[in-house]
Amino acid sequence: MKNLIGIDTAGAEKLSSMLNQLLADYQLFYQNLRGLHWNIKGKDFFELHVKFEEYYNDAVVKIDEIAERILTLEGEPLHTFSDYLQQSKIKEEKSVTNGVEGVKIIVTNFSTIIDLERDILSVAGEINDEGTLSLMSDYISETEKTLWMLNSYLH
Repeated sequence: MKNLIGIDTAGAEKLSSMLNQLLADYQLFYQNLRGLHWNIKGKDFFELHVKFEEYYNDAVVKIDEIAERILTLEGEPLHTFSDYLQQSKIKEEKSVTNGVEGVKIIVTNFSTIIDLERDILSVAGEINDEGTLSLMSDYISETEKTLWMLNSYLH
């Protein structure tokens, strides 16, 4: 059986579940980025304050796109923080003021996210879901470049 957009319903349900995992991870990541943006101190403050804001602005766009993709697949996006906290593989960070520590947290969070994006890409390919494939391909390309840049900053 297929849904409205022609995707196998069982495959769409599996993808919706995986996308809800990504949504939960991105919500915790977003909140971590906000905290880092607000609390960062030290000689790299000006540079990192702006960079962390760039990352959380990007994350909020992706959060909306992921939720809308879940809806397009006829699923229901998670929308409570209790659900996000329960499901996310990204842990909450609190009171981080050191720039290097903040960047390491972001690298860890992006690494968690990109692993899931690749899993989603694989499942989307199996069920010929071009919309999710395209979205994940774009996210993966961006995340790979960002991880390279952050790693360069740390070395």
